[in-house]
Amino acid sequence: MLRQRVAKSSDHSNSMNTSFASLSNRRGASDAEMGLPGLDDPNAKSKPINFRSKLSRIIRYAFLPVVFLFCSLTIFVPNFRGYNPFSASSVILGAAALGIFWALLQFLIVARIPVQSGTTNEETGLVSGGSNATTARLVEIYEAIYEGAESFLRAEYSVCAFFVAVFAVVIFFLVSWGTGWDSARGFFTATSFVLGALTSMASGYLGMKVAVFSNVRTTVSAQKPGWTGCFNTAFRAGAVMGFALCGLGILMLYCTMLAFRVHYPAAQDWVYLTECLTGYGLGGSSIAMFGRVGGGIYTKAADVGADLVGKVVHGIPEDDPRNPATIADNVGDNVGDVAGMGSDLFGSFAEATCAALVIGNTIGVSGGWDAMVFPVIVSSVGIIVCIVCSFIATHIVPVRNEAGVETALKVQLISTTILMIPAVFLAADAFLPASFELAATVGDGTITLKPDEAALCVCMGAVGGLTIGLITEYYTSHSYKPVRELAHSCKTGAATNMIYGIALGYKSVIIPVIVLAGAVYGSFSLCDMYGVSLAAIGMLSNLATGLTIDVYGPVCDNAGGIAEMAELESYVRDKTDALDAAGNTTAAIGKGFAIGSAALVSLALFGAFVTRIRTSSAASGAQLFANGVNMLEPLTFAFLIVGGMIPFAFAAMTMKSVGLAAMEMVMEVQRQFDEKPHLLDANPTERPDYDACIAISTKASLREMVPPGAMVMLTPLFTGMFFGVTAVCGLLVGSLVASVQLAVSMSNSGGAWDNAKKYIEKASPDSELKGKGSDIHKAAVVGDTVGDPFKDTSGPALNIVMKLMAVLSLVFADTFYAFNQGRGIFNL
Repeated sequence: MLRQRVAKSSDHSNSMNTSFASLSNRRGASDAEMGLPGLDDPNAKSKPINFRSKLSRIIRYAFLPVVFLFCSLTIFVPNFRGYNPFSASSVILGAAALGIFWALLQFLIVARIPVQSGTTNEETGLVSGGSNATTARLVEIYEAIYEGAESFLRAEYSVCAFFVAVFAVVIFFLVSWGTGWDSARGFFTATSFVLGALTSMASGYLGMKVAVFSNVRTTVSAQKPGWTGCFNTAFRAGAVMGFALCGLGILMLYCTMLAFRVHYPAAQDWVYLTECLTGYGLGGSSIAMFGRVGGGIYTKAADVGADLVGKVVHGIPEDDPRNPATIADNVGDNVGDVAGMGSDLFGSFAEATCAALVIGNTIGVSGGWDAMVFPVIVSSVGIIVCIVCSFIATHIVPVRNEAGVETALKVQLISTTILMIPAVFLAADAFLPASFELAATVGDGTITLKPDEAALCVCMGAVGGLTIGLITEYYTSHSYKPVRELAHSCKTGAATNMIYGIALGYKSVIIPVIVLAGAVYGSFSLCDMYGVSLAAIGMLSNLATGLTIDVYGPVCDNAGGIAEMAELESYVRDKTDALDAAGNTTAAIGKGFAIGSAALVSLALFGAFVTRIRTSSAASGAQLFANGVNMLEPLTFAFLIVGGMIPFAFAAMTMKSVGLAAMEMVMEVQRQFDEKPHLLDANPTERPDYDACIAISTKASLREMVPPGAMVMLTPLFTGMFFGVTAVCGLLVGSLVASVQLAVSMSNSGGAWDNAKKYIEKASPDSELKGKGSDIHKAAVVGDTVGDPFKDTSGPALNIVMKLMAVLSLVFADTFYAFNQGRGIFNL
């Protein structure tokens, strides 16, 4: 079907250059008449800032958000005028609905930008009647990317649906058996698992649809003068994903809790409610595993294949329409960097919330329902804060030039973190009692906590996450010394580039790990393991903004690819490249958030696992883990080493999968170049077969995603059943410790190689780095190609390794204990 569409578009190829020329002439005259800087002039300067106008704009656009924020915060303060009008349920459900409404509003704004031929829009130059070759080509590429992404997700989610159906039955029987044939708990756990999986799939699919829908509109917006329109289009596209996912996740999670509460109405029974809810986190994380691994293999197989044959061998530019792997590469940005990433962060949110609810389930006895659901309230407050801060980028301080793009994205992260601090303290004061008790993780006693201590734990996580993100930026952005040193190492070849890049990744682990250790120590000292889970939620409190920025990057990347394939004017590609470069920098910050939150979530889930085993053992008269977990026990220490091996085995499997799929892609691309010799001509008379490359990526990703996922899920399951709960503890701790170091180093090495290549590409041919096409650039391309699976496949997927193993152990904790009171089938 795609080949037919490509063939049809060949009729327009002869008139395309004429259309572009006339379009450029019209736009150039318009720019001069309007007094705007020329888009093709790199030295052009924008008008001086009119501070009176800026102040007027701030007052006009900030008034309603400030009033909205003030009214929202007064809801949380019970002493405001002597009463508290809203309960926790009203705040949570209201914030979730508001997030979904805001996402819908952003989508409608993006949808107002017309793309289809036959529409009229004087500003974009896309004329009516369907005769414009540019419009036809844009629509053709957009539909090709959409169909490729749609077909992959349909195939992937078919596999996921089968897995969910089978594993739900397994959960029902094993949990029911482990709880003494309590079929209600087995049914509710299986139900929450299915709901979590469906929500995760819906989030990934929604993200893919929105990204593909918006990338071509970002390209259209980039054809207009100025930077505000194209930036806002991509930013609002990310906001659709960010706020829809957060709103939908909170809504589904809390409605599930309310439904389970019908069966467990008494506060003493809420411990069972929270245990059943752990299936929700398992469902989300299971789909995230397939999405991250499958999507990562898909996108990097196409990316590596396109780069090796296109850039290195034949020297054609990135996203050149003559490269058969170009469409598959752009499809991969949507299924891997958007759908997979969205499922990953949704899983983190669900697991962090479930861990906090399990550890703090006794709070409901003394503090009531509102106090027990405080972790969900924090996430709800985060939606409101992120909505308010989103006005900064789109209205209060809009982007006027290239330098303002990266600043606007950073301001979003920093402002939401700062504003979350007072909001969390107000929420804690409103919904937590003056003091409340919690069972200690170590020992038989209880600890007494205060609202300010809980809020401080949340703030530790939020500030720690921002710190990790900024440190990640330092090591991966070409604005700073490490990446520039890496770029200069390419002067002596690809080997020194590889050595420097690996060393950079290892070095970048130091400060984030120290920050994580400080956050864990501080939060545990204040609120025991409950504090660690709150720190994890704090790190994810501005998830809506983080997702917005994470989706913004792939949208801009795709917009640049579409501009290149449609052979638009060079200034359009220059603008999309600048937008994408800023997105790459902030995406590195987002990856730092993701890794840090995954580490805290895994530790919190480990604490919840220990808590559940203690509860089960106490009910049967045993005292497992009464004094904590002893890592010096032979079985625990042995599996500590085994757990440390798992991330390396997983990384090896995923890296090899990318290599195998990339080899198939390289051979297919080279075959087409050999069989179609005129394909590489400046004005090719032959068309590439995009569908063949899409099929290779799809088949390879579906085939290769099963073994790593099976290893991660079956290892803790078999360990708990055969070797017992002490072995599981060692396995989880070893996996957590190794995964954090490996994820940070791999992600940062890959990001640094990518930006070192971009730094060299910006250099002029007369400079020390020689610029594009030089031997230095080719050495950088090799590093970037090796780094692609580092930063987009194995590195991010390691987040899910540590989370998935921990949440699966938590779900089956009672089952593990049922085997010889936690000693396993081997009775060790």
